[in-house]
Amino acid sequence: MRKFLAVILFTFIGLQVQAIQPESKTFLVIFQSQELKQHKIALNQIEEQFSSFDTKSYEGNSELALFIEIPSCDFDECFLGDFLVEVSGKESLKLEDIAFRVYDLTKNESLFENFLSEQSQIKESRTKSRKLLTEL
Repeated sequence: MRKFLAVILFTFIGLQVQAIQPESKTFLVIFQSQELKQHKIALNQIEEQFSSFDTKSYEGNSELALFIEIPSCDFDECFLGDFLVEVSGKESLKLEDIAFRVYDLTKNESLFENFLSEQSQIKESRTKSRKLLTEL
């Protein structure tokens, strides 16, 4: 009985420790090349200003994109949009003023997983009701 209680106690302690540590978040920042030209800044310069985080930039035929992974943070895309980006030697602008869109991919991933689980539950209930109808 003591071993059983000890196992339960350590399980709850382990769950509490995991709940305290926030997970890393990944943000997607999309830029329009016209906006960057207007402010006379390149995507590489913006990426350098976020060098304390893991970043990856994409340039090509479509819109310019910057992925920013921030470890163990507790803020959202609005807070990230408030980061100041140095446009020129004299001027700094908020990221939200330069960026076309800022997305929290971690939050959207959990919403997508919830949507998929709801859809699978609906699908399972339909198949169960069809089986019941065929059995009758």
